Amino acid sequence: MHCVLRRIIVSLVCAIALAALSAHAKTFRFAAQGDVVSMDPHMLNEGFQINFLGNMYEGLVGRGKKLGTEPRLATDWKQTSPTVWRFNLRRDVKFQDGTPFSADDVIFSLERARGSDVKLYVGAIQEIRRVDAYAVDIVTHEPFPILPGTLTVWYMMSKTWCEKNNAARPVDVRKGTGNYASAHANGTGPFMLKSREPGVRTVLVPNPNWWSKPEHNVTEAAFTPIANDATRAAALISGEIDMIEPVPLQDLPRIQASPDLKILQAMEARTIFLGMDQKRDELLFSNVKGKNPFKDKRVRQAFYQAIDIDAIKSRIMRGTSAPTALMVSPMVNGYAAELDKRLPYDPDGAKKLLALAGYADGFELGMNCPNDRYVNDAEICQAVAAMLARVGVKINLVAETKALYFSRIARRDTSFYMLGWLPSSLDSHYTLFALMASPGEGGQGQYNLGGYFNPRLDEVIRKIASENSVPQRQSMIAEALRIHAEDIGHLPLHQQPLVWGMRKSVDMVQPATNAIVLKWVTVK
Repeated sequence: MHCVLRRIIVSLVCAIALAALSAHAKTFRFAAQGDVVSMDPHMLNEGFQINFLGNMYEGLVGRGKKLGTEPRLATDWKQTSPTVWRFNLRRDVKFQDGTPFSADDVIFSLERARGSDVKLYVGAIQEIRRVDAYAVDIVTHEPFPILPGTLTVWYMMSKTWCEKNNAARPVDVRKGTGNYASAHANGTGPFMLKSREPGVRTVLVPNPNWWSKPEHNVTEAAFTPIANDATRAAALISGEIDMIEPVPLQDLPRIQASPDLKILQAMEARTIFLGMDQKRDELLFSNVKGKNPFKDKRVRQAFYQAIDIDAIKSRIMRGTSAPTALMVSPMVNGYAAELDKRLPYDPDGAKKLLALAGYADGFELGMNCPNDRYVNDAEICQAVAAMLARVGVKINLVAETKALYFSRIARRDTSFYMLGWLPSSLDSHYTLFALMASPGEGGQGQYNLGGYFNPRLDEVIRKIASENSVPQRQSMIAEALRIHAEDIGHLPLHQQPLVWGMRKSVDMVQPATNAIVLKWVTVK
């Protein structure tokens, strides 16, 4: 009798709690400067895209509020040999169309990702063996001790759903076409797609069959891309939108002064840099014919020292950025503070270097930048163009929306470009492997868009991948970062700020990855 009474009381308490939560449940309206390009989690390896889709799709491993690795669709994992990891899968998980999740979907997601823009996430994997319906062995090409941390944004897709809807292969980002998965979603995550109007509005609603316990009270999450800074800030101030990112830096004081609004501000783990085509014998977009100026280190150094990074910080970034000499931030494992010392700003020295390289009269060059992806991206590129003009280099700047920009640079249809990079593994190897290693198999050098090549660096990167000793590994990473910095393989600029503005009634978690995680949002 007591047990029956206890069950009745517990049921009543749960019902009251659910009713209270429902009574306080809210619509959450948020905006950013650019839209999500596709609903396909394997279509484009771009931070905002991946983070947004992470509300609907999940990986075997995820990140918690403090960015530590946590179980998601795998409940646990262990290394059973130097090259084999056993992942036990969560049972009773269903995709949003009701299809059960199993080992077959993991194997399918591997093959699908291998032919996609996110192949980098699975580059270390040789094969996945099905142990049973709820266990897999992931076999790496060689020992790879950081494997779990590299899988956090490799999202699982339903084999049945993809094959049924002719979406077994992802769209090629370089061609910009679409398929069923581009406009529809079917994940296992806490939210599901309600409606999609590209460039206008994307609406998500809670997944009622999610395997975990919701922490949010959001009944509907409506996302609106608002490219114009003034319009985005006005939408927040007027109450039309509950949260925006990024806050236009010029509007930061006005938003801070509002009694109804608040700011969350930190530094992002992303590094913003400029890349140069160092592979072609003749640049695509230059008046220099028959040779490539960027093959000469003196030219690369001249560009570096012509950029007044402190002026960019004070005038464009309003003091919020962190200038850097490295391609990884202090929040990334392997960062070497002793190497983070920029070459001095020296326009006269830059002119001399250009003259020594045979360009005393300068030259003309095309530059590509996004205008809706990074904080003040187009403004930074305009400032760089003006600075290079002072040393005799005329820049023809093309700034465009990221939907066009990323497909362009993925085709290597550029000579000089801006990119931001945040390693999803939060480890330097991911940056070294993706950006600095020479292009190869399994996503190696996939975003080394300028074809930078240093055989010594390639050798060190290979050793880092399989090194188990933490001190030895750190030493190797420092060596790799030093080789690249001395070679001026890229032109690092800064770590950009994370500046979110929201109504005081909104509570959110702000990770250094700049992910808007809806399952951690509450609206009072």
